[in-house]
Amino acid sequence: MSENSLFNSRKMVVLNIAQNSNIKPITVNNNSTSYFGVNSFNDKVMREKLPKEVYLKLQSTISKGTKLDMSIASTVAHAMKEWAIEKGVTHFTHWFQPLTGLTAEKHDAFLEIDKGGIVVERFGANQLVQGEPDASSFPSGGRRSTFEARGYTMWDPSSPAFIMEGPKGGILCIPSIFISYNGEALDKKTPLLRSMKAINKAGLRILKMFGNSNASRIVPTIGTEQEYFLIDRSFYMLRPDLQITGRTLIGAKPPKGQQLDDHYFGSIEERVLAFMQDSEKELYKLGIPAKTRHNEAAPHQYEITPIYAEANIGADRNQLIMAILKKVAHRNRLALLLHEKPFAGINGSGKHNNWSLEDSDGNNLLDPGKTPEENLQFLVFLVAILRAVHKYSDLLRATVATAGNDHRLGANEAPPAIMSIFLGDRLSSILDHIKAGKRIKAAEEFVIDLGISSLPSILRDHTDRNRTSPCAFTGSKFEFRAIGSSASVSLFNTVINGAVAESLNLIAADIEKEQKSCSDFSRAVLHVLRKYIITTESIRYEGNNYGKEWEKEAARRGLSNIKRTGYALDALISPQNQHMLIEQNIFSEGELSSHYQTKLEHYNLSLEIEAETLHDLVMTKILPAAFVYQNRLLESVKGLSELKSIIGDEYLSPNIEILRELTTTILEIKTLNQQLKEIVETSRSIAELSERAKFFADNLVDHIEILRGRVDLLETIVADDLWPLPKYSEMLFML
Repeated sequence: MSENSLFNSRKMVVLNIAQNSNIKPITVNNNSTSYFGVNSFNDKVMREKLPKEVYLKLQSTISKGTKLDMSIASTVAHAMKEWAIEKGVTHFTHWFQPLTGLTAEKHDAFLEIDKGGIVVERFGANQLVQGEPDASSFPSGGRRSTFEARGYTMWDPSSPAFIMEGPKGGILCIPSIFISYNGEALDKKTPLLRSMKAINKAGLRILKMFGNSNASRIVPTIGTEQEYFLIDRSFYMLRPDLQITGRTLIGAKPPKGQQLDDHYFGSIEERVLAFMQDSEKELYKLGIPAKTRHNEAAPHQYEITPIYAEANIGADRNQLIMAILKKVAHRNRLALLLHEKPFAGINGSGKHNNWSLEDSDGNNLLDPGKTPEENLQFLVFLVAILRAVHKYSDLLRATVATAGNDHRLGANEAPPAIMSIFLGDRLSSILDHIKAGKRIKAAEEFVIDLGISSLPSILRDHTDRNRTSPCAFTGSKFEFRAIGSSASVSLFNTVINGAVAESLNLIAADIEKEQKSCSDFSRAVLHVLRKYIITTESIRYEGNNYGKEWEKEAARRGLSNIKRTGYALDALISPQNQHMLIEQNIFSEGELSSHYQTKLEHYNLSLEIEAETLHDLVMTKILPAAFVYQNRLLESVKGLSELKSIIGDEYLSPNIEILRELTTTILEIKTLNQQLKEIVETSRSIAELSERAKFFADNLVDHIEILRGRVDLLETIVADDLWPLPKYSEMLFML
């Protein structure tokens, strides 16, 4: 086979992209309010389509969390069907989130055959409220056998139904939970809803202590900053590693990456902007308020952020955002990369989870106000969060643990695996004063005046932003930055809700106990807070979390730093963590075991797939290219050897040196690749999932990177026209 037939694909793609770089932007109706929510069965639609009494009962369920009145289900189903049919919808599905971390759906037609062979379109209460997908093929952590197939989906009225447009018509999607025949949760949504119930109950208890009897509900709210990469789809189709694993398993660093910081917040390329505008239109139609878009730090890395929502709705929206971005990217001949580290040596992607608490009157319970020193209620919620992160740091680490996220955490673009909290100088000072029993002095507002008459003075926030911290207070919310870009946000939010709920209940009980000996309520509260401020002090850190000095300091403080998922996941089943989650009625012991076993299996399979993909790439693409170049060098050396008496040794030695380095590297790669295969084979004799995960963490992860390093070296030796895979310098700089 000739060299040209083997290795021309990459060059043809590069030329094709260069010749077709002038992509016309997609025409978008800029009046977003005219189509916002047209595919969402939202409050406006419900007001129009439902009888008033039915609407009010449904709204009570949505806004107050009251139990659904089944007597209204038929009316709601009919209105939902009529609304969907008006928009050309022919099928419906219960849209749910199994333990895969993705979403799932089974489509059923409205069409039915009535008596006499009459065709009708029917969608009743039973079809709205309950579905029955096969549960045997979804992950259950061993809770369900293949022959135990029955599972149920159940409508979640708190999250609006929506229409997902398809090429030949839309599908009515009904957000749902997913449970087994025995009633155990097999999804991400059910525990999240339970955790929201727990924090609602605990939060209302605190508000009543402070004299607030008006609030009827407290909800956690989230806003998720979704990061992602875009590359030309032609490059993607030439990279089996990207297609199969989501990341480049090989690839030498380009001369220029992100060193110049010229991509962050830079002007958006026309082709990317067209993709973003197209995506936003699709999201707006679903009622998802995408608010912010910008270039991120790495080349071809971007971010989209919606306006915050209740945690349940925010989690649903994030799943839809990922799905829509992927669909629109494909439509625009782009490939969307959601892996946490698709390119080695380049910043990875996370999902910053901005978390707060809001009462039924719209008050943000994490807003310090102008004088946080005097806002005892705020301080109670703040200290409860400190206690939650301190007590359950290992559990929070486990919720964000994946094979992909291990590459990102602590890699100077994301917080390390050490859980800590940043509060800022002002709040830290307040807590230090309470700890010391000193009187807190109200601080004056800090006005920044630049001394330029044409510019206004601005008010400085109460706290700075620490982008290296995994849990940073940013003025009225906590920004949790450790979640990976491809992950569901549900599990993390489930755990933080439960941990904060437990902490609020403990603080409330302590205050009640303290009041028996102290009639002054404020003094009693401060006395209780002081105890928790002291016990949680080790979790507070105001410095650079990326620095090596923090790892040493964290170890001195006794904070854990579990860098690999194979070990981090054990926290899901530790007695302390299990007790909290079960006590808060968020998980059963069996459901926790399901999550643990499922995450272990996902970790093991992900690494095994990476290993086998890398092995095949080396055998079928990398080594053949190296052999062709080796042969080319051999022919060159032979030709020069015949002229040795004329040209001298100095003209021959460079070719020989390159040939020697190439041959040595080929031998190393061949040996390492064989060892890679042997590691995977050895792992298959380890029956216990947790032991296999630790074996992979200790042996496979590093070996993949060592082999990758030798292949990357080979890329810098082999002639460019022979290298079979798109290079970083092409994928990251050509669109």
